[in-house]
This record gives sequence, structure tokens and C-alpha cells, in this order.
Amino acid sequence: MLAYAGEDGVAAVTIIVYVLMFAGSLYTGYSYGVAPMVSFYYGEQNFGKLRKLVGISMKVIAVISGITAAASLWLTGPLVSVFTRPDHPVYELAVTGNRLCTIALFFIGFNVFTSGMFTALSNGMVSAVLAFSRSFVFMLAAMLTLPLLLGVNGIWLATPAAELMALALSAFMFLKYRKRYGY
Repeated sequence: MLAYAGEDGVAAVTIIVYVLMFAGSLYTGYSYGVAPMVSFYYGEQNFGKLRKLVGISMKVIAVISGITAAASLWLTGPLVSVFTRPDHPVYELAVTGNRLCTIALFFIGFNVFTSGMFTALSNGMVSAVLAFSRSFVFMLAAMLTLPLLLGVNGIWLATPAAELMALALSAFMFLKYRKRYGY
């Protein structure tokens, strides 16, 4: 961002990271909250309750995703103004960035939940692959390619692109291990 938009761009990225971390904490909290139940139901081989819990969790995450995305779009100005004044150049960069990064909120929850679910099922390897791919591999790939094609907007779209790639991997792992774990 420093090369594309200077110090103001770096400040804008920092603002967007805080906004995404706040929304992401909802998914993390939910995933940590249901993990013991996932482990318990799997441990007692109660696949009916496990399937029901995973199904409800997917619905809860979908609702939270919709609400956080709508709130992020609707409250973009007030959220950004917590960190900078509307008359400052960082404000417009951060408003644009927040609107583009908000797309990621539709994917983050599912990725966090799937990784946490595999941890709860004692499959740390799959959980680690999902987490590492999401936070490093896919993000690096998006950050190296999208800015070259789209400039500053490519930087903002790198997070949604990385989360979308992670969602594809999460869905693959979810389906691959469905019969093994009975969810």
C-alpha cells in the first residue's frame, strides 16, 4: 500500500484491518463457543446432534455474515471517522477500502468455523492447512497479483479474494471429511 498510496494508504489499511478484526471476532467467538459441543457430540458418536449443530452453525454464521456486511456498508462513514476526520485524505481511502473489503465478511465466518470445527474434531492438520492457506498462502497470492491488475482497488480486494479462495478450500475439506466425522 505504501507504494500505491503512500502513508495515507498505510493508515487506511490499518483502519480497515481493525474493522475486519472486530467483525471477525464474532465468528471466532462463536466458533470457540460451539467447539466443545462439536467435540462432545463427536466423542459420544451422536451424529444426529452433531449434524444438527453444524447445520445450525452454518445458518447462524450466514445470518451474522449478512448483518455484519450490511452494518459495515451502512456504517462505513461512522466507523472510519472513529479513526480519522472526514476532511483528511485517509478518510476517503478508508471509506473506499471498507466498502470493497466488506465483501470478505460473507466468507470469513465460514472459514473460521470450518477451521475451528476440524480442531474440535481433533484433526489439527486440516485445521492448520485451512488457517495457513487462508491467512498466508491465499493472501500472499492475492496481494501479489491483484494490485498489479487493479492498483489500489486490488489491495482492497485482496482480502475478499483470499477469503473466497479459502472458502473453496474449506468447502472441499468440509465435503471430503463429511462421512468420516458424520456431520
